[in-house]
Amino acid sequence: MSAGERAKAKAEQVVGKTVRKAAHAVHKETLAAKGAALEARGRARGAKEQTKGFFKH
Repeated sequence: MSAGERAKAKAEQVVGKTVRKAAHAVHKETLAAKGAALEARGRARGAKEQTKGFFKH
């Protein structure tokens, strides 16, 4: 797993979670859904990179 992709994955997860929680706090459900999607994309990117690293060894 490359350091750059790992950083992107973690950043997407953190930003997505922050956006989701902030949007829920101000009752903006559309923005909360976008934050959840960003968080999910970060998790998927991280899983993909872990899988790539697993098969390289």
